[in-house]
Amino acid sequence: MCLLMIARLPPVKLLNSVHHHQLLLPYITPLCVSRRTFQGKYRRPGQPRQDKFPWQKITFDFSKGLDGIKKNFTLLKKEFTDRWVGPQGKPITEHILEQNRVLWEFRGEESLKEWIVSCDREIGGQSEIYLKLGKNNTTCFLYGTLNSTPPRDGETRYSGYCAMRSKQPQGSFNRKNHHDWSSFNTLHLRVRGDGRPWMISIAAETYFSHQDDDMYNYFLYTRGGPYWQEVKIPFSKFFLSHRGRIQDDQHPLWLDKVNAVGFTLGDKADGPFQLEIDFIGVCKDYAHTEEFAYEVYKRNPKV
Repeated sequence: MCLLMIARLPPVKLLNSVHHHQLLLPYITPLCVSRRTFQGKYRRPGQPRQDKFPWQKITFDFSKGLDGIKKNFTLLKKEFTDRWVGPQGKPITEHILEQNRVLWEFRGEESLKEWIVSCDREIGGQSEIYLKLGKNNTTCFLYGTLNSTPPRDGETRYSGYCAMRSKQPQGSFNRKNHHDWSSFNTLHLRVRGDGRPWMISIAAETYFSHQDDDMYNYFLYTRGGPYWQEVKIPFSKFFLSHRGRIQDDQHPLWLDKVNAVGFTLGDKADGPFQLEIDFIGVCKDYAHTEEFAYEVYKRNPKV
């Protein structure tokens, strides 16, 4: 029976139909939709499903709450004082004339807390990755073992990756902050590897939720051996990808709202690996004038 006929029934017949579950039950049951039918965040193959709501994962601790209040008010005070000094707490003249900026230096255990390491072991793989300080506690030493054997879960077909990614900068009361690199045009690193190729990824802030997995990538080729190498990669060389797939519609990286930088290894060469990083920074190269290295399609070209 259609809904139009239901609206024309007398009140007495309508109540009797509801009482005997003969009329409205077929139309009410489809409204009870499971939580899993709604589109949520991307779940990698092999990962268990998260059936809990976000508020069910919160753990309440009084001592951690006091520490959090102290930490947030300290950050809030620093944000107010930095506003009076200049952009990002620097005088305006220094901010304008700045040509080099070191973003990450690894000079102690506290510097390692700004990074997150992950591998395919999270989805049932067999790779391993570790992060520690190098010799004399002045470098970051990333090492482990790469194994491309896929897990036996009947769902995952490919495996074998190890990655390290920086954390999202946060302000007071867990507000999201961003790195502003609009005054620079080149990524500057000092690394020492074992000859393996790595993928450098940069995540920028997006407007829409379906763009959360957008990344800008470029390659890092290590020479191997005992010598350090300084790598300078212009930001115009980074190409856009979504969940590991290069996009046809390319556009330059927005340098005023950068969230994180990452290093990924997935060259399908099983065995041990290592990468040592001295510092990660940005610089202004006046000899580089390229805006974007890839073809940009015009949606409405002029005839």
